[in-house]
Amino acid sequence: VERLEFEIKTILKMGFPGYFLIVGDFINWAKNNGCPVGPGRGSGAGSLVAYALKITDLDPLQYNLLFERFLNPERVSMPDFDIDFCQSNRDRVIDYVKDKYGHAAVSQIVTFGTMAARAAIRDVGRVLDFPYGFCDGISKLIPNKPGQSVTLQLLPAERKKSDKQVYALEAEPILAEREAKEEDVHTLLELARKLEGLTRNVGMHAGGVLIAPGKLTDFCPLYLQPGSTSAVSQFDKNDVEAIGLVKFDFLGLATLTILEIAREFIMKRHEGQENFSFETIPLDDGPTYRLFSDGKTEAVFQFESRGMQGMLRD
Repeated sequence: VERLEFEIKTILKMGFPGYFLIVGDFINWAKNNGCPVGPGRGSGAGSLVAYALKITDLDPLQYNLLFERFLNPERVSMPDFDIDFCQSNRDRVIDYVKDKYGHAAVSQIVTFGTMAARAAIRDVGRVLDFPYGFCDGISKLIPNKPGQSVTLQLLPAERKKSDKQVYALEAEPILAEREAKEEDVHTLLELARKLEGLTRNVGMHAGGVLIAPGKLTDFCPLYLQPGSTSAVSQFDKNDVEAIGLVKFDFLGLATLTILEIAREFIMKRHEGQENFSFETIPLDDGPTYRLFSDGKTEAVFQFESRGMQGMLRD
């Protein structure tokens, strides 16, 4: 009771009761209408109110999970439930939300694809009518390091120690040399530098859905892709939060689809398992942990990568 009082007080003080009630509503609709929903992950699982509203399926008291990781009065940021739906049913839940709150009040969120170094070079080359092979050769000189952004920009005269940016000219001396010697390469890079980082195309955010307290057009402009029927906001995820709109994460997870198929097989093929449900499986099931310690976790959410399997075996 003490914990619930504290959480409710915090939720009221920060002005988020509506958020909890909306999330609780569409999750329970999904559960009652045959759309598998994840048991809850991330910091949201630390909330007892969320557990009581059946948003999550894990008792935070039993595992000493902290509510403060999810909502902290010291740090006012939007609460964020990562809500996982079975991939093939996710759109049904979004349609339910649209019908309930009004099609004018619900939309998905835009993402902007920007021009990276390589794309900028290819695009400039195409416009200047340079031969494809030439442009391709130059763009391949740009280092492609996963997880690092590489820029065509010139090196600053004085680099700060904190500057972790990878500069293509520094990382690939051949490129610098060719720019100095060949006029075409110089022209190409000079123009590509001006375009680098500009927005090139418009896409749709994989999980984010906006639900506004009225017509969305009162808050932000909308964009409709040719041939599509559902609008997206013209502001990206950071900007929609900056103007005060709330983003709900509707993530489609193949894992939940696989689990659903497995559940149907169990109910059909095993006698006495006609009422099988995941909620009743004990969380200290020995055989399951043996599979984990053998690294046999193909298609287990967040445990399926080779690195993760290796760590489980260790």
